[in-house]
Amino acid sequence: MAASDTLRITEIFFSLQGETSTVGLPTVFIRLTGCPLRCQYCDTAYAFSGGEIWPLTRILEQVAFYGAQYVTVTGGEPLAQALCIKLLTQLCDAGYQVSLETSGAMDIRDVDSRVTTILDLKTPASLECDRNLESNIGLLKPVDQVKFVICDRRDYDWAKAKIDQFDLRDRVAEILFSPSFNELSYADLAAWILQDRLPVRMQLQLHKIIWGDKPGH
Repeated sequence: MAASDTLRITEIFFSLQGETSTVGLPTVFIRLTGCPLRCQYCDTAYAFSGGEIWPLTRILEQVAFYGAQYVTVTGGEPLAQALCIKLLTQLCDAGYQVSLETSGAMDIRDVDSRVTTILDLKTPASLECDRNLESNIGLLKPVDQVKFVICDRRDYDWAKAKIDQFDLRDRVAEILFSPSFNELSYADLAAWILQDRLPVRMQLQLHKIIWGDKPGH
């Protein structure tokens, strides 16, 4: 392994997956430092800077310590560090079921095909909607998932339009609607989804319900 095979890490922790199709399953989270976006609702701003330099070997050793089947690489924005691609491949090679949580603003073409990509398309209320790379949609695999953080009715209608525009129902395994924490009531989003018979998965960030909004969970 080259001396440059390092990543800046904010935290590595073992918790229950709070979102996506594996919600509730014990998972190791690798949170990389840094993000070029500034979404107004961001709950991981502590990962924008700082962190600690870890060699890939140490990261893999720490993941193995927890003995889990599932590993999620997240951020910040993990793909902002180029070596994230190599980490994803090495995790797959080690036999883990690997997922990547990434914004719609970073090119996913080099992500290992064994990785489940959870692509967060930024809605208008995020204030980063213009950063979405529509070219990513064509790179999504049938096992991948698309996430929308919904802040208000405008976001909801925008997300509905994107589902139709990109034919997401037939393109990916899951379409995830997540109400922005403390911005949109769970009941309102649920009512809109049911009224429209919308075939999406509503998710409530299980980790925040259990432990609150704090790092390491």
